[in-house]
Amino acid sequence: MSAGAMLEFIAHRDHTLMRRVNRWHAPRWIRAWMICATRGGDGWLWYFLGAMVLATGGPHRFGAVAAALIAVGTGIALFLRLKKAANRRRPSVFEPHCWATLLPPDQFSFPSGHTITAFAVAFSLIAFYPALTIGLLFCAVSVAASRILLGMHFLSDVLAGALIGGILGTAAAAAIHVIF
Repeated sequence: MSAGAMLEFIAHRDHTLMRRVNRWHAPRWIRAWMICATRGGDGWLWYFLGAMVLATGGPHRFGAVAAALIAVGTGIALFLRLKKAANRRRPSVFEPHCWATLLPPDQFSFPSGHTITAFAVAFSLIAFYPALTIGLLFCAVSVAASRILLGMHFLSDVLAGALIGGILGTAAAAAIHVIF
């Protein structure tokens, strides 16, 4: 399968899922969860986690926060460049969402910056605090799912963001472990 055919296949699947999600009248609790997850992914959740790690994280706290900051900073720089290079329009350009009325932070969809940040933070902190794996992954997956269910991103945007964020978080944690 050629690269063009593969991209067309992915786009077709993304648009099919988008139409289903955009027409789904989710239960109120799912809507509230997704809005809270996306708002937490705006940065509030990560600021809170960073403060908690600094306050209670023991001897590794500075390294853990440094790894998260490096991963997130690199992720932001990367997704800003990738979004402009990919020039992929958000799902809301193609079809309105039935219940979500949030405005996207920019016009580009690929990759999901919220998801990159969520997985960068999760993977960098998991390297220092493996006991928090389930909670951190729950937060990251919730943010990623919210981006799809709120009509902000396509599935492939979120999958790419999770992969990029996971790699950045793991690499930053490994680099900090070498330094400290």
